[in-house]
Amino acid sequence: MRRLTIAAAVAAVLAAGSAAAQDQHVELKMSSWVPPAHPLNPAFIAWAKDIETESHGTITATLFPSEQLGKAVDHYDMARDGIADLAYVNPGYQPGRFPVIAAGELPFLIANADGGTEALDAWYRRYAAAEMKDVHFCFAFMHDPGTFHSNKKIMLPSDIGGMKIRPANATIGNLVTLLGGTNVQASAPEVRDVLERHVADAVTFPWGSVVLFGIDKVVKYHMDVPLYVTTFVWVMNQAKYDGMSPAQKKVIDDHCTTQWALKVAAPWTAFESAGRDKLRHEAGHDVYEISDSDLAAWREAVQPLTERWAERVRKTGVDPAKALAGLKGELGRYKAAY
Repeated sequence: MRRLTIAAAVAAVLAAGSAAAQDQHVELKMSSWVPPAHPLNPAFIAWAKDIETESHGTITATLFPSEQLGKAVDHYDMARDGIADLAYVNPGYQPGRFPVIAAGELPFLIANADGGTEALDAWYRRYAAAEMKDVHFCFAFMHDPGTFHSNKKIMLPSDIGGMKIRPANATIGNLVTLLGGTNVQASAPEVRDVLERHVADAVTFPWGSVVLFGIDKVVKYHMDVPLYVTTFVWVMNQAKYDGMSPAQKKVIDDHCTTQWALKVAAPWTAFESAGRDKLRHEAGHDVYEISDSDLAAWREAVQPLTERWAERVRKTGVDPAKALAGLKGELGRYKAAY
């Protein structure tokens, strides 16, 4: 019996090797719009290297960072059209196009990005095939929660009135206007300049990026609260996926999981989270908390954003109450609810 078991195992290995040998070589173009030094890029490369190993070298990939293949706002369409085979997409760059996943951007919802990424990915898999039907969905993830970084202390929603703020995404932009502020549009590398020239009074940014982009040189106050996250997806050209062998598809499927979403996002999460302590120890900076009563005021003030989100989602045929309850349930399961 033991000899039969060993023989069967050897046969399985030989069969796998034979199947791999018959597979056509597939080269993937991966597109990322962040600069080479960003923690995401090595994570994408590690993801691809593991695919190369598991496919016995029949699937290889090259990463093109810094918008080499196209603008950040175009990355979903680049994956759809085959300009890139895999693309890093911020759905919020096209407000209103992907309303369901925008639930992840609602303020004061997500406490941390590790459990938050697992929760977002596990939840969004129920909706991705319909909302992102032009591409092959791989996984969803987020950055560590961001907050207000400003040149005056923001304690209450009423403090936003009259301020000029560079928002992180469309949901935060709606928050600013809802509370009487004005949005200032600027790319991440431009933020320091608009703050330095007083074109903007504040920015919503994750913590580590404040230091990375030199924003700590032009702002002093940092509200220590998980105000928001930005959601992202890693998606694949559908025709590229369809053209793979069954064995190659399985390798891709095994790397398009909640576990891999966490692996890819984790280095970025650690980088952003470390920024909070850097700012705490940086001279001239005030990293401050808000009281429970102030937090309650914020939660009440931002409630209209949830109602607006629900209206947009309802038009797609999705039940917003059920969708949001599902996301909150996953956040609770992964210990990431705020």
